[in-house]
Amino acid sequence: MGGTMRWRFGGVWVVALVLSGCASRVGALTAPAGALTTVAEGGSPTSLPATPTCDGTPTLPQTEGPYYKSGAPEASTLVDEATGGDRLMLTGQVLTTACVPLAGARLDVWQADAGGVYDNAGYRMRGRVTTDADGRYALETIVPGPYPGRTPHIHVKVFDPGGRELMTTQIYLIGVSDQIADSIFDPRLLARDLPADAEGRRVVAFDIIVQP
Repeated sequence: MGGTMRWRFGGVWVVALVLSGCASRVGALTAPAGALTTVAEGGSPTSLPATPTCDGTPTLPQTEGPYYKSGAPEASTLVDEATGGDRLMLTGQVLTTACVPLAGARLDVWQADAGGVYDNAGYRMRGRVTTDADGRYALETIVPGPYPGRTPHIHVKVFDPGGRELMTTQIYLIGVSDQIADSIFDPRLLARDLPADAEGRRVVAFDIIVQP
């Protein structure tokens, strides 16, 4: 026997599936039993896998918006002691559509600060990380704030090791991004929540599958 547990965030339902053997496909990931599922009001369930499995489907692309700037510095953290907002560890893996880890990929990441403001004069809340031999990346940042017309989100643009642009998308956060109506928001781009780290920071994972 099984069932579901449901929580409502604004116009979005969050559902924890407890049926064994249940699986559904989300973009580039296949969800095993026990996955967290979001259900948009009047829509169909979208699973967020606890442990992702690459199925070769490219990650859903989204617009870069008006605030992208090239030349962001290489950085494993976008914060310092003066940075306001809730700390967030963003982790994940870049894979090809053949499900092969992409080592040496460059990820340009940019976002609003906790007040919903982008730094267009400098590179605050902007950085670049490079994937390791297993295609993994990690970045310390904060939960971005909303601004008129947009729910909190993090932009990422992926380049191959040779510098060729592969894709641009946006990353959303459960319990944050699904609070505010936004026509661009897509629940398939919600990051997976992982256990908080030793410092109490929220940790999320977002895996990116690209066409090489």
